[in-house]
Amino acid sequence: MSQGQHSQVDGDERYSTLLNNSNAVRAVTSAVEGTLGPKGLDVMLVGSRGEVVITNDGVTILDKMDVTHPAASLLIQVARAQQEKIGDGTTTATVLAGALVQEGVSRITRGVPASKVVEGLRQGIEKSMQLLTKRVRLIDGLDDPLLERTVYVAGRERKDIVELIMQAARKAGITRLQDPSYSLADSIIALENAENEVFEGVLLRQRPIFARESKSYDDAKVLVLFDSLEPDEIDEEALTTEAGFAQYMDLRKVFASDLERLSELSVKLILLEKGIHPDAEQFCLDHGMMVVPRVSRADLRRVSDMTGATPIRRKALHKDSKELAALLGDTPRVAYDEGIEKIRLACGSQNRERIVTVIVGASTSEVVGEAARIAGDAASALQAAVSGGVLPGGGTSELAVSYELERIREAQKGMEAFGMEAVSAALRKPMSQILLNAGYNPLEKMEEVRAAQIRADSDCMGIDCDSGRVVDYEELGVLDPAPVKLHGLRAAGEVAAAVLRIHHVIKMKEIGE
Repeated sequence: MSQGQHSQVDGDERYSTLLNNSNAVRAVTSAVEGTLGPKGLDVMLVGSRGEVVITNDGVTILDKMDVTHPAASLLIQVARAQQEKIGDGTTTATVLAGALVQEGVSRITRGVPASKVVEGLRQGIEKSMQLLTKRVRLIDGLDDPLLERTVYVAGRERKDIVELIMQAARKAGITRLQDPSYSLADSIIALENAENEVFEGVLLRQRPIFARESKSYDDAKVLVLFDSLEPDEIDEEALTTEAGFAQYMDLRKVFASDLERLSELSVKLILLEKGIHPDAEQFCLDHGMMVVPRVSRADLRRVSDMTGATPIRRKALHKDSKELAALLGDTPRVAYDEGIEKIRLACGSQNRERIVTVIVGASTSEVVGEAARIAGDAASALQAAVSGGVLPGGGTSELAVSYELERIREAQKGMEAFGMEAVSAALRKPMSQILLNAGYNPLEKMEEVRAAQIRADSDCMGIDCDSGRVVDYEELGVLDPAPVKLHGLRAAGEVAAAVLRIHHVIKMKEIGE
């Protein structure tokens, strides 16, 4: 074997782990990149029992993919982090991460030390974040036309969904939307055979135990129990003794007294985390109280926030009437909607927190599920845009930044420049893929775009995927929330750096071996 052949074999072995990880990342990236852009296509996911899901939603594809390779799993974690933090942009973040890995591998296998590439990549990401941040257009209120255009793009041009989300945003208010702890997307509920609707209040999925007189109440007092509605317990062995049985009967009397107190306080709605004793169920039925058992802790907290109720444990029912009254909440109306089989708790002007519920309806579970996912993307995009502004979409901002980063890289000393070069090349991937999906030659069209950006001194210039002409994306309404791009780029850089630094993959021994 010649010296050159020995060198080739040594090189292959040296980079075998890197190349293996790179191929795994590439496999995941290829599953979602075809969905990018207005001309992107769908992916069919097939389960082990023949179940089928057809979607172009990146997070759905990545979440349902059967992935075992550790490097590929790292990439999927990027998508999950993007979805949890921002709620949109998972496909672009994944494509960017894949491109960063491929570009980094290309330079490492040419002899650049991995540590230098990773450090240059880190510097390139930081600089790109700064350059993107400088280009952000801030949103001027909920009536800013840039906001509705951003939601229109995220909502995949579904006008009905865009109108629904914009209506919900106006009811929630800009202050609430800018609260990091609030998620408009979490307020979306998908219901078969329902109409699209924005409801000011909370919908509960559980069926109530009905009162005889009515299935609805106005100006209702609300009791929220992080517990069951039943007498205090006594040890089973104690029941076998005379004293124990006497104690049991006393507890039953106390419980009956507690129920009477609730009736005197005009409580009309009781929400329980757990179950209800048959005696309590009959009492509530006789006294015109609607009881809803087995409500989730999350829903109980939402109702408490809206109505002003204080969630209590069962023992708090022993308090006197004045103390107990202070723990109750209020709702202007509670009703069981037979059409959608849900309980509606309305939000009144006196309620301390305005809660909005977005109902997305369709005729079948498959259609309504996809519509809800689109609505979720639109809601997340709206909230991100309100909080952090917008940038031209379609990869135009990234393309402009890539060329600016390239100029910075030319002045960079040291081998870290190769890492910055990798970032510059990866930033062109989103537009390249969108153009490829639309049937154009990416290299040719990107050169057209770059020339137009220089002429117009604007990063808004991009390609109309229908006509192939250069257009102004801001005028066309092709915009993305800035936090989606910024968070996606940072997350992509972190996972790419992690993959490029892996020298060996070693299986750990099982616990107990």
